[in-house]
Amino acid sequence: MVQPKTTKNQKGLHGGSVQADGGKAIFIIHVTAPVRRLLRACVIATFLVPALEIWYASSACGAPPEAGMQIYTETIPGTKISFTMVPIPAGEFDMGSPAGEPGHKPDEAPVHRVAIRAFWMGKTEVTWDEYDQYWQKEPDAARQPGKVKAGDSDVDATTRPTPPYADETFGHGREGHPVLGITHHAAMEYCRWLSQKTGKTYRLPTEAEWEYACRAGTTTAYFFGHDPSKLGEYAWYAANSDDLTHTVGQKKPNPWGLYDMYGNVAEWCLDSYRADYYQTLSRSPRALSPVLLPQGHRFGDVVRGGSWADDAARCRSAARRASEPRWIRRDPQRPQSIWWLTDADFVGFRIVRPLAEQDNLKDLRSLVTRDSSN
Repeated sequence: MVQPKTTKNQKGLHGGSVQADGGKAIFIIHVTAPVRRLLRACVIATFLVPALEIWYASSACGAPPEAGMQIYTETIPGTKISFTMVPIPAGEFDMGSPAGEPGHKPDEAPVHRVAIRAFWMGKTEVTWDEYDQYWQKEPDAARQPGKVKAGDSDVDATTRPTPPYADETFGHGREGHPVLGITHHAAMEYCRWLSQKTGKTYRLPTEAEWEYACRAGTTTAYFFGHDPSKLGEYAWYAANSDDLTHTVGQKKPNPWGLYDMYGNVAEWCLDSYRADYYQTLSRSPRALSPVLLPQGHRFGDVVRGGSWADDAARCRSAARRASEPRWIRRDPQRPQSIWWLTDADFVGFRIVRPLAEQDNLKDLRSLVTRDSSN
């Protein structure tokens, strides 16, 4: 039997000893009470910090998570036009898709953990009924964009689209149909106008918010499972659309009550697109409300959800797409329009309203001008 040998005391230690166990020497450290408390705190923090991050994501200025969040209908002031907003709870999800998912693309990897703050999302895509109030029916709707007079007090000089080169509906229908063929800049300006009209913050969803709301707590390729043969129950897409958009809200909703998240029109997100963006987000255990802010280029912004013209794979919850200069290929104007897309009658948008806006999105507006590059 080897006699225990006590070591010299060190800061925070209560000494140590060496004991024999089957011929092997074992060094045992005795720690003081303060060190034991510190170790316990470290163990607790390992589990508590993630929970606190989720609590923070779901909190609004110290209020209980999602306090008072209900589905509501907003009427655009001065009109009879209204839209419905659905509450989306704060939480976490795995963003992206695994390599084995049918239709998977490299820009959907790696799968990474994301925490999302609470927000409301439009029950349906924005319709022409709503958008027409912005660009056609306001008293100053004829004002030319970018020609703001000094001292103009009208809602921070919100700009409006110039008249389109051709039929803006492309023959898809107007009343009750989703607005389409508008640029990322136009969608952002509409949100700014709507915010100033209503006194609430409305904007495009971030890419992370969009996928989180689309998945609605699911982890499969589609929110209804992996089988694309069921897509026709939830979406207007290439197999059933007859090459047209349809009145919003006719198909089945997702588990959180959102309609047309797949198909009908693809939907603008706030983010700029970068194929390797997920690689930067995967370096931390979880990303809190990530967004890749738009930088003022006309194209290269994220579009989600697929459209009436797309196959099932492009409608998956994780599928990503970037806008392209060819979407205005036939625009004869010089410079080409920053409002209308002559070759993208498959792109529209829906809106969100944050419960408490994150700092980097406060007062955000489009940086695109007539002089912006593609």
